[in-house]
Amino acid sequence: MLRISQVFRIFFIFILVFTVSCSKYEKLLKSDDFQLKYDVAMEYYEDGDYVRSATLIEQILPIYRGTQRAAELSFILANCYYHRSDYILAAHHFDNFVRDFPTHEHAKEATYMRAYCNYLLSPRPSLDQTTTNRAIDQFRLFITRYPNSEKVEDAQKLINEMRSKLLEKSFQSAKLYYDMGDYKAAIIAFRNSLVDFPETRHREEIRFLILKSSFLLADRSVPERQLERFQTTLDEYYAFIEEFPESDYLDEAERFFKSALRVLDNYPAGELTQEY
Repeated sequence: MLRISQVFRIFFIFILVFTVSCSKYEKLLKSDDFQLKYDVAMEYYEDGDYVRSATLIEQILPIYRGTQRAAELSFILANCYYHRSDYILAAHHFDNFVRDFPTHEHAKEATYMRAYCNYLLSPRPSLDQTTTNRAIDQFRLFITRYPNSEKVEDAQKLINEMRSKLLEKSFQSAKLYYDMGDYKAAIIAFRNSLVDFPETRHREEIRFLILKSSFLLADRSVPERQLERFQTTLDEYYAFIEEFPESDYLDEAERFFKSALRVLDNYPAGELTQEY
């Protein structure tokens, strides 16, 4: 085992090396030697020191605008932020690269990576999904632009994953209207959810909740609106049992159907606008 004096000596040497390194780095930041900054930035990048590499590149990138080095520096800068898990800045710089260098050899990778960074930024379903939608759009653009890329399959899988998240967001938002007792808004939101995500795993429940919301909306309506809305309830019942004839919700659906029929039976025949 190392003695205390040996440990102290090793620690002292480490501190000394670190201090000297920092001193050289601080001097380099103040230097006007752009070639040296470029060389050292590349060394830092290769060594995995992405913080120092990015800082130096940020300093010299404006100097190299319009030169052949500009694309290389822009791409490395975006990767520095990606490796630092700063996905907001990484996505920003990959986006800049795609815009500024659309025909560069790294354009394909940058197009994928900006979408992937936004995918990593995509929040849980209960939160705003602007970033999720942006990532989906960017992955779709990648697939369209590079249909033969080996990453197309991965991009499609990530799109499907994010669509599942949007699906949950859509369902939760509609369910919130239902839980609040705003049945008119709930019906609209549930229907929109089915249009946007016809493959949803909540389809049976959504169909049932549209039926239930229709019944509750009719039941709580003023008398002059009840006739029309109970007739709509019957329409929703028929649509539900046609699609899910063996549903676990069938008994409750039958109760709404029979209740709506009883109400409609009390209206004079001439007042009914359609058969039920």
